[in-house]
Amino acid sequence: MSPRSDAVVRRASVAIAPPEAERGGPDDRALVRALVAGEPWAAAAVWNRHAPKVFRIVARVLGPGADAEDLTQDVFVSVFSKVPGLRDPDALGSFIVSVTLRMLKWELRRRRVRRILHFAESAELPEQAVEPVDSEAREALGRLYAILDTLNADDRTVFVLRHMEGMSLPEIAEAARVSLATVKRRLSRATELVSSRVEHDASLAGYYKKGTARDEP
Repeated sequence: MSPRSDAVVRRASVAIAPPEAERGGPDDRALVRALVAGEPWAAAAVWNRHAPKVFRIVARVLGPGADAEDLTQDVFVSVFSKVPGLRDPDALGSFIVSVTLRMLKWELRRRRVRRILHFAESAELPEQAVEPVDSEAREALGRLYAILDTLNADDRTVFVLRHMEGMSLPEIAEAARVSLATVKRRLSRATELVSSRVEHDASLAGYYKKGTARDEP
């Protein structure tokens, strides 16, 4: 079951403060047990706790042309179907991010094929992808995503999770189910490419410097 609610979607879209479920209520282990037991409230509780982060990651990784709401729904459909096989119930959050990354990788590859076939997605920036910005910043962000479109799916995802989502390198490695060394290699490649593309664009370079995180874990 995948809960659909305008109120929940709006909360996930803003994703500024953690919802009440993140600050209290059953822990993830208890939520996993409740899901497996078929408790009717469990799916909504998992959604309320984890959907804002999933939505934010999806919107930031996909950028322009993204339908973050639909993909977020798809992530949780997959999560709920796989929860009975989850070995470590305490790792529910990391598991959800891992499912998100796998689905993003598939979606990025699908979009690349669409571009090759000249059916590229619209260049319109989704309003829910980022906090409200002025027109100059929106244009700069659009140019940044054009650069990100040249990266492979793995490098792009690591770059966004580190520099835009602010995740640590160990967190990314755990979610992506790869070694820390692999994450560092992907991040280094992506950062080098993006930096080389923006260094001659003053407005984009300023936005990039303000928005990126340090490369240390």
